[in-house]
Amino acid sequence: MSGQPNSVIDVENVSKWFGNVVAVNEVSFQVQSGITALLGPNGAGKTTMLHLIAGLAKCSDGQITTLGEPVRNNPSLYKRVGFMPEHESVYGFYTGRQMVEFSAKLFGMNPLRESIDNAIQIVGMEDAQDRKMGGYSRGMRQRMRLASAIVHDPEVMILDEPLNGTDPRQRIEFQRVMERLASQGRTILISSHILEEVETMAGRILLMVSGKLAAAGDFRAIRAKLDEQAYQVRIVVDKPRKMASAIVALEDVDSLNFEDDGSLIVHSRKIASIQTNLPRLAKENGIRLSRMEAIDESLESLFEYIVER
Repeated sequence: MSGQPNSVIDVENVSKWFGNVVAVNEVSFQVQSGITALLGPNGAGKTTMLHLIAGLAKCSDGQITTLGEPVRNNPSLYKRVGFMPEHESVYGFYTGRQMVEFSAKLFGMNPLRESIDNAIQIVGMEDAQDRKMGGYSRGMRQRMRLASAIVHDPEVMILDEPLNGTDPRQRIEFQRVMERLASQGRTILISSHILEEVETMAGRILLMVSGKLAAAGDFRAIRAKLDEQAYQVRIVVDKPRKMASAIVALEDVDSLNFEDDGSLIVHSRKIASIQTNLPRLAKENGIRLSRMEAIDESLESLFEYIVER
């Protein structure tokens, strides 16, 4: 198996197809200890890739090893890996603690109490552990599901869209938990379709689109690819022609287009400057600005640009 000497997860020329549908297409990468984010729009193949890495699905082609061992049909390895699926799998009549206890028993933990206490403490759910899961908020359920995934103290953690349904405060708390676990030498692979969710957390980012690996690197390296193109900002105003006349005078504007619906598309390589100056221009010229959105901030646009290069 080729791979970096200190890689924990090695994915080599992996493909997965379901009938005529290719979900993952000849993907290769390595994951080292620390936090790595697997990013991509919905339908990019992230969940399939994580299932393959976790040994829950069989590769149609290629091979994967984790901690130097094959991942498929390897029960001894599963005890060293924690997996949190995207979709909720909780019983509302269970208390949070009962759910974590159930997971601990499946992994054969002994003593149980110490393992359960530690996992719940890590995710900061001590005060709510005896409440029914059915009364939890989405963010609370995610944290208790995480406790269930780490109750056996795994060396490798695979988390599929763990930030779904969480608010900004919960994301910060989650980031702290991840950083704490990573500092203890664990390898954490997190999937997401929102770049901003993981940009400050992940040391390395893997970008997938249409089942292929589009790019890999740290956040700055990925963003650097976008510096070559102009961002697009769509604005909706009550006086588009007057607004257009004011916008073209801005130094940071590369070009300006009128859309059929009356909105304006501003192209600029300095998005922060544009987002600051457009509201100011509207106010100074007596123009009502009803909408402004950066339409190139989506991962779909990012991937399309990188793949086309």
